[in-house]
This record gives sequence, C-alpha cells and structure tokens, in this order.
Amino acid sequence: QVQLVESGGGLVQAGGSLRLSCATSGTIFSPNVMGWHRQAPGKERELVAQITNRGSSNYADSVKGRFTISRDNAKNTVYLQMSSLKPEDTAVYYCELFQRGYTYWGQGTQVTVSS
Repeated sequence: QVQLVESGGGLVQAGGSLRLSCATSGTIFSPNVMGWHRQAPGKERELVAQITNRGSSNYADSVKGRFTISRDNAKNTVYLQMSSLKPEDTAVYYCELFQRGYTYWGQGTQVTVSS
C-alpha cells in the first residue's frame, strides 16, 4: 500500500519561510500527480500546488509567486518551499498522490504563521 509522510511543519513569523517534505512508500506508478492541499479551521480543504511526474506544476492563486513545488522522482519525494508566509497560510497541510484513479493522503502537518 501507499503511504505518505509529511514533515517540516511548524511555527513561523509572517514573512518567514518554511519547507515541507513528503516522503512516499509503496509502489509509485507513472503517470501520477503529487501535491499539497491545506485546510484551515472552518474551511474546506483546498488545493495549494500540484506537480506531475514530468514536472508540470500548478498553483492556487493565493500562493502563486510565494510557494514553489518540486519533486525528486528518484526518491519519490515532493517538496513545498513556502516563502513570504502570511497568517492566512495557517492550516494543516496534506500531501497527496494521485495515481491509477485514486488519491492517497498523508496525515497532515500543521503550519502556523504568526503576525
């Protein structure tokens, strides 16, 4: 089975930066999409960024220009470099893998941005 494990969350001041990592285990097929979603209290889970195995990426408008998603296909690991963080970025961030018609999720990691 596929398992996703996030790391790198924590507390950071507004304007700061943070890098999230998501390591995978199990069989990863191609094509696939990996990415990050987030969920703030009282709000729906929303897409933050996604990247395909070919390197094509897309971002939510709210993070475009501040966040960068990348992946290491040899390690089957995806990263999210977050810069110029804002209090509204505070949320639980979830790693995702979409392959063969199924979406797999990590357990989430808390990101808190203080003002």
